[in-house]
Amino acid sequence: MAVDIKNLNHTQLNDLISKAQVRQNELRKEKVVKLREKVHALIKAEGYTFEDIFGSTRGKAKRTTGTVAPKYRNPANPAQTWSGRGKRPHWYNDALKAGKKEKDLAI
Repeated sequence: MAVDIKNLNHTQLNDLISKAQVRQNELRKEKVVKLREKVHALIKAEGYTFEDIFGSTRGKAKRTTGTVAPKYRNPANPAQTWSGRGKRPHWYNDALKAGKKEKDLAI
């Protein structure tokens, strides 16, 4: 099917582009399904299971971040601490503006 795009107006051209993108996604999904079937067939032919080859979890395991010990303490309110990670707290910025040094706030 040949389409003369020079004779299409803006709306027709956008419609053609969107239809082409939809079809492109459909073809990609079909190809992925066929490839997945080939991989499963190859694994089965060798006498293994998918879990034997790739492990029992699908996708990446989520990395958990533990709590980090605080590095800085607010001299005006010792209950307020900061680990040095992320956005600086207001009390930290205020102390620096007041002339304190980073090492003065360190624990």
